[in-house]
Parts: sequence; structure tokens; C-alpha cells
Amino acid sequence: MDQIKISRLEVFGNHGVFPEETKLGQKFLVNATLYTDTRGAGLTDDLKQSIHYGEVCHEIHQFLRQHTCRLIEAAAEQLAEHLLLGIPRLQRLDLEILKPWAPIGLSLDTVSVCISRGWHEAYLALGSNLGDREGYLTKAVEKLRGISGCRVEQVSDFIETEPYGGVEQAPFLNGCLKLSTIRTPWELLGEMNRIEAEAGRERLVHWGPRTLDLDLIFYDDLVTEEPRLLLPHPDLANRTFVLEPLAQLCPYKRHPVTGETVLAMLKRLTEGGQE
Repeated sequence: MDQIKISRLEVFGNHGVFPEETKLGQKFLVNATLYTDTRGAGLTDDLKQSIHYGEVCHEIHQFLRQHTCRLIEAAAEQLAEHLLLGIPRLQRLDLEILKPWAPIGLSLDTVSVCISRGWHEAYLALGSNLGDREGYLTKAVEKLRGISGCRVEQVSDFIETEPYGGVEQAPFLNGCLKLSTIRTPWELLGEMNRIEAEAGRERLVHWGPRTLDLDLIFYDDLVTEEPRLLLPHPDLANRTFVLEPLAQLCPYKRHPVTGETVLAMLKRLTEGGQE
């Protein structure tokens, strides 16, 4: 992706662990690499097709002047989120905050913190088979829209499906959605669990009835095997009730391990006569 670079922007801010740092303030330097598509601007010579680096510099300056953090790690994190949420066309950024006058009692040039943050593409599955099923799913979509750093891009149709897993229970209403997010998958999972709990979700029977079930299916092409988070969803290829609405959103997205598309997985299940 194309880059716009800002180098050694000077800002006077009140950040630091010691009281005199937050009271008196000191100089900081900021380096930023902004990732965006500059092709349109290059062809049209139109600034609206790119990112106005002058405005970004003023945003950085104003933010670091108006906010106070004990750690430059916190200042960098908060500034990155502020820029990603506020600047159209910004897909990702590398941000470095340098502290030339770090009070460590020794001579040094600078101390700095460097972070990389950006937007990610996630796909979620939704399901309910208790109470007002459509109401639970619709409310879940609304709550996902309300999470800072998350944008619901598309929502599939809701389809009625038979229960999965062998537990006798009422039919489900299922759907999927596409989400753009600056949250990590673990942070996103935490928000999903919170929304489930607010809907009265109880984890009493494995594959049992539930008011709301939210599953993280894909997060970019990330593959994880952590106890708390398995990506892509480990049972995706066996779930028609997920693949059918997912195919409405991303039929040609490939499983990062098997290479099989969502549509191909769905066809294999339906043509094979599996549930």
C-alpha cells in the first residue's frame, strides 16, 4: 500500500510519570507513516483523493497538546486510534513518539515508542433459538455498530435452520455480518461475550439452546490455536447454517489454511447431503 510519511513533527506536551513532566511539559517528536491508496490523487491531482498531511500534522499536534498521559505508550495508542477513527482513507499507520528529554539521570539522545495499528476485516456468525430470535439478532447488530472502532459493513439475510450438534431443541435463526475493526481479535471476542451476556446467554449445555450466539469466523487471514480463540472457526467447514449466510457476503473468500472458498465449502456440504 502507498505511504505518506511525516518525520520529526515537534509537539510540546505534558506527558510523563513525574509530576513536573505533566505540570511543566516538554518537547516530543512524532514520526508517522500513513498507509493509503494514492493512485486516485496521482491520476487526478485532486487532494480529496488522498490524505491531507497538513491536517494530519495539526491533528497530531492538537491531540498531544490537549491530552495528558503518564506513558508515551498510552499517548501513542490513543493518538493512533484517534487518527484511524477520524481520517478518511487511512487504512493503517506506523506511529513513533520520541521523548528527547527523558529524565533518567543519564545522557541519551531519545527514547521512543513505535506502534503499528490499522483496520481489519472480520466476519461474525449470529444465531438464536429462544424468545424473540430476530429481535436478539437485530439488537446484537445494533450493539456491534455501537462499539468504538467497529464498523458494520454488511449484514446477511437471517435464515431459519435446524439445530446442530444433536441436542433436541427449537429451530435457529442464523445470519452473518462483515465488520471493519481496529480492535484486536481478543478485544473483539470480549465485546461479543459481553453482548451475549446482556442478551441473557447461559452456557449450560454444549450446542444447546441460547438467546444469542456470536462466533468469530474470520479475522483477516489470521490463524490462531489459542485455547480462548481458534481462528478461523474450527467447525466452519461443517456448518451449512454459517456458510449459507456467509456466502452472501464473501463467497470467494478463501480459508487461510485449506485454501477452499466459502462457496466451495457450502457446495461440498449441500451436494454431499450433509447438515
